[in-house]
Amino acid sequence: MAIAPALAISIYQRLGYKFVIVLAALSSLAMVVTIQFIHNRAEPSVTLKDHHFKIIQRDALPVALIFSLLSIPYFVTQADIVMYVQERHLNITVSLFFLCYSLALIVIRILLKNYFDTISFGIWFSICIIATIGYIILLTIMQNNFEMILAAGLVAVGFGVMVSVSQSTALLLAPMKEQGLANATYYLGIDIGMSLGPIIGGILPTIFPLRFFYPVMLLVVPLTAILYLCNRRRLDAAVQYN
Repeated sequence: MAIAPALAISIYQRLGYKFVIVLAALSSLAMVVTIQFIHNRAEPSVTLKDHHFKIIQRDALPVALIFSLLSIPYFVTQADIVMYVQERHLNITVSLFFLCYSLALIVIRILLKNYFDTISFGIWFSICIIATIGYIILLTIMQNNFEMILAAGLVAVGFGVMVSVSQSTALLLAPMKEQGLANATYYLGIDIGMSLGPIIGGILPTIFPLRFFYPVMLLVVPLTAILYLCNRRRLDAAVQYN
């Protein structure tokens, strides 16, 4: 998720989209082959007669919805930043965005790996909201590589940190026997953001001038804040369940 966009941008600029799609197909094939070497097949510990069919873990749903909204600006950026830079005629090396994002994310994950499930969700949420506002503003006004790289660093905080925090919180909130379902609910949030982001990114330029492309996405801030405040007590208490 961090490195692939940077590679894809560089490859398609040199070799075209078809080559990128072929690489993606080969990567998927390699994944299918590699997974056959996993010895732990994760077979369920419950019998079918004791298992009630569910697709969503209720306790993890607020986390998934919050993360889904916060992920939309990231996936809009992932899908459309090349177009955005080209349409604004900016002299920017856009492939550096995801490279710097991935490097910042690796450093953050290493430094903070022991804190994602020990510090309350509200603290992380506040940090990520501030970072999200910051990178949206920077992407709106950026004119050079420095501003773009700074925005990439804030994306690593605003989106990248929430990837880990949301997943750990979803697991902490769920009963042990439903942690797999909680994890699936969390990934459902990612899938929704991944789907809505490119769709919204494609629609916005047909409705608003390009200068409003990123400012419109600030709407996710109050929406996520409302969701968090409605579930604050439970989300902030999640670390006590650990």
